[in-house]
Amino acid sequence: MTAAPIHPTQANAEKRYVVTRADLPLSCPLPSMALWNSHPRVYLPIEAERECQCPYCGSLFVLEDGPR
Repeated sequence: MTAAPIHPTQANAEKRYVVTRADLPLSCPLPSMALWNSHPRVYLPIEAERECQCPYCGSLFVLEDGPR
């Protein structure tokens, strides 16, 4: 488990996020985001389709090509 950032980013501030394999397993909100003003954390299956949408906030996540 990684430590929480000192200054977390605002949760769900964007509607499209580009993520890499280093971000897997993918969750929304991302671990770097503040949770106090967001929906519950949900894990998203992005590996097969390479993009997915959060069922809570509608944010689109796109998996960037990288090392496999």
